[in-house]
Amino acid sequence: MQFRPCIDLHDGKVKQIVGSSLNDGSSESLVTNFEAEMSAADYARLYAKDGLVGGHVIKLGPGNEEAALSALQAYPGGLQIGGGINADNAKQYIEAGASHVIVTSYVFQNGQIDFERLTQLVSIVGKERLVLDLSCRKREDTYFVVTDRWQKFTSYEITKENLDELSAYCAEFLIHAVDVEGLCRGIETDLVKKLGAWVTIPTTYAGGVSQFADLDLVKELGQGRIDLTIGSALDIFGGTIPYRDVVQWKG
Repeated sequence: MQFRPCIDLHDGKVKQIVGSSLNDGSSESLVTNFEAEMSAADYARLYAKDGLVGGHVIKLGPGNEEAALSALQAYPGGLQIGGGINADNAKQYIEAGASHVIVTSYVFQNGQIDFERLTQLVSIVGKERLVLDLSCRKREDTYFVVTDRWQKFTSYEITKENLDELSAYCAEFLIHAVDVEGLCRGIETDLVKKLGAWVTIPTTYAGGVSQFADLDLVKELGQGRIDLTIGSALDIFGGTIPYRDVVQWKG
């Protein structure tokens, strides 16, 4: 298990946002926990200096292209990128310095995986550079992938069988627990347990971290197989968990 850093971009700024408040229309419902004075490139240089790999840059809507590219240029090969990735632009982000591209909405059509699109992406960037974002929300006692800024439920369930199937097409999974994303009220323990028992490729969990002890909790519940991203709870994003302590954490 390792810590994976993040750079979330909204309107060209590094922000920490409550994931469930994102939408495609008015920004009135948007809940922002933190807006940074540091630029995306500043954070990328920080992560590079600390030797952190496998982190992600996520573009939350339009107006983030310049900031995203500046981060990739500041830490070539050290960051993944997601948000609006498709067959037409995926390769250009790899060429711009991204280690991987992260894809969600593009490969989901009518609530199911579009394997034609997925196969096309694999042919363009290679399985080894593709991350599938299977961020999900809970319905009853199970989790379903959500798309389009996490607002639309698909009928695609997080199950061992589905994870096994998709692992043949990608290098990693990135999974936000959307219902707790940005709330700093605790992780989605049931989801972490399931992922720890089921995944066979590198997988990063995000959502709900509230205290330093959550690193040990994710390691325990995820059987040491699930990496962790921390956003709003980190002091570099306005939270209380010391970033430096997390970097030095050895589990």
